[in-house]
Amino acid sequence: MHNALAQALLQIALDLNIHLPEGHHYQRLIHALNEVLPCDASVLFILDDQGLLRPVATDGLTEEVLGRRFSPAAHPRLKAIMESRKPVRFAADCGFPDPFDGLFKNDPDCSAEVHACMGCSLYVEEKQVGIITLDAIDVGAFDPVEDVTVETFAALAAATIRNVRLMYALKKANIHQQSVNKLLIEEARSKGGELVGVSPQIQRLRDNIQLVAQSNFVVLIQGETGTGKELVAHALHAGSARADKPMVYVNCAALPESIAESELFGHVKGAFTGATSHRAGKFELADGGTIFLDEIGELPLSLQAKLLRVIQQGEVQRVGADRNRLVDVRVIAATNRQLEQEVIEGRFRSDLFHRLHVFPILVPTLREREGDIPVLAGYILDKVRQQFRVERLDIHPQALTRLEDYNWPGNVRELEHTLMRAGLRVIQRGYTLISIKDLGFELTGEHDDEQAFVSLPSQPVPMREAVEDYQRALIRHALNQCHGVWNQAAGFLQMDRGNFHKLGKKLGLKEK
Repeated sequence: MHNALAQALLQIALDLNIHLPEGHHYQRLIHALNEVLPCDASVLFILDDQGLLRPVATDGLTEEVLGRRFSPAAHPRLKAIMESRKPVRFAADCGFPDPFDGLFKNDPDCSAEVHACMGCSLYVEEKQVGIITLDAIDVGAFDPVEDVTVETFAALAAATIRNVRLMYALKKANIHQQSVNKLLIEEARSKGGELVGVSPQIQRLRDNIQLVAQSNFVVLIQGETGTGKELVAHALHAGSARADKPMVYVNCAALPESIAESELFGHVKGAFTGATSHRAGKFELADGGTIFLDEIGELPLSLQAKLLRVIQQGEVQRVGADRNRLVDVRVIAATNRQLEQEVIEGRFRSDLFHRLHVFPILVPTLREREGDIPVLAGYILDKVRQQFRVERLDIHPQALTRLEDYNWPGNVRELEHTLMRAGLRVIQRGYTLISIKDLGFELTGEHDDEQAFVSLPSQPVPMREAVEDYQRALIRHALNQCHGVWNQAAGFLQMDRGNFHKLGKKLGLKEK
């Protein structure tokens, strides 16, 4: 035991001096702790700026935990650990509920309860930075463990947090840019979340973002609807040298062709009826920063040549003006279309495609992301719990398995909407555990690539919600028939294109 402990502590100390990918320092530390102490589960938390505890590494618990945030006020055991500078041990008959009851990885029935629990707070230069918790199913499991052993692990954990933070701080150009990046990241999260996941696919996406963010390369983000392309664009801008400059968002699909040129490039007074003053376009507003051209595949051919000129020469010409203006803008574009096929069919300029295709980033679909659904479920349910101010909201393992078996044509956005509806149903009934039935009728039958239109709900459901689910199924079927091309799918369902796009956005199937 002493030999193993000494070896584990030595390895953690050596890890402090080497560069590892994001999160690896934390996971190696918590794994070493579990190897030498009689734990069934352990967690390393970091205290964030909102006073919430964020799990960054865990051993023995379901991956769902990594997607959550824990409020000390809602968890008496975590609060007691935070309020003490020494290790805290909880008696087997302690009346405080344990936040990890039913979350052990090797417990398919969610029945295991914690009977031995202790933890220790982490400090760096008198500033509290987090806590570690140790849990065991056997009563008295930690009785032989001395406080000094736990304190040693805690000191190394605090040092690891400090070193990881210093390494990332050194990557920033200056303190001002750090604060701007933080504000931009928080703004991006408030608009729709963050890139959550632990799969190799999402890690490769993060690596690609980090690789190209500091350059001025044009980036083309490709991926299905609902995969998080806008989040990738925000991450690229936030990690760039332009992070303290504006990032201007343009939805090309929502630009009426009659005013699209004016919106992008501006106009001068009198250029057309209604042009009562000079007006800068989106490119001028983004000067020095980034412009994000979402749904670039929807841009009319008539504007694609002018966009190419801006990218190649950095020149824009306002409608009605007789001279050009120079702009310094980094272009990020996104599409759910297959632009190579659009070029072949004459709907997209070949030269513009190759200019945009300097550094393509493919955002993986949810069905390709190995092991991310439990983490995303924990993250989404934690947001639902905070929104409705309930202390606990969990998902039954069988329901989680059903989520993992489903194809998710609407990707992360569809998963989020499904769990939000399920969480609301459970909360309204006064329960805390989401079952398979709570997921809704779309996920309870056979799940192939095309939803069965005639599936009827197996439990009471509002008529409007049932109709919207049916509309989603129809739109997915039309998109499958039309290879994902929205305008063709509108024709398949004999709908006006504009109304079809609006309906897709309303139902959460298309990015807004």
